[in-house]
Amino acid sequence: MKMLDEYYENQLEPNRSCLLTLREIILNYDSQISEVWKYQTPFFFLSGKMLCYLSVDRRSRQPYVGMVEGRYLDHPALESGGRKRIKVLTVNPRKDIPISTLREILGQATLIN
Repeated sequence: MKMLDEYYENQLEPNRSCLLTLREIILNYDSQISEVWKYQTPFFFLSGKMLCYLSVDRRSRQPYVGMVEGRYLDHPALESGGRKRIKVLTVNPRKDIPISTLREILGQATLIN
């Protein structure tokens, strides 16, 4: 857990608060979702399978939720950005987090997981 805690602590505001809130929303979505440190980023697993991860875009510096099996998800808020497998939900840390949108996406993702 130390690496996970350090990851969040090392983020600058407002990204830190945004990422911590995203973390809480994801973990509270389903009691079977767990968080692990993988590939130097927080990953969330559901029943032993990768569900999503949190990161910050290098260019825009905005946090995002990467949906591991995004290619199977159909939601207008998700972008592939040229990726084959993963789709992302970019979150502006200076605006309200789209909680209902994230929950809709998580709902789709848990059905295919």
